[in-house]
Amino acid sequence: MYCSGCGTWIPDGAKFCPECGRPISSAPAGTSHFAENTISDEYRPISMWGYFGYEILFSIPIIGLILLLVFSCGGTQNKNLRNFARSYFCFMIIVTVIVVIILLVYTGNMAVQALSS
Repeated sequence: MYCSGCGTWIPDGAKFCPECGRPISSAPAGTSHFAENTISDEYRPISMWGYFGYEILFSIPIIGLILLLVFSCGGTQNKNLRNFARSYFCFMIIVTVIVVIILLVYTGNMAVQALSS
């Protein structure tokens, strides 16, 4: 049997889940947490269109950055959305650093050309 809270396999006769400590209900043996389709909101999956929509939302210049910070710092109970926001935030930081480096190299080259002529 599987725990209805975390989905961990529970040996027969156990009174509590060894992973999360939830008391075990008297559900019939062999029932699965995943087969019941009772995934908690904390682990609710995001659809492909959901990821696409959040990516567009996070791409909006000011509002997207604010929402990105809110979602990545715990503004949602959904761990999948929080992890996606955190990964998108890391991606934005990397892109920003690369753009700044390219601009510095370009302006440095322009300054060297101006001094040499």
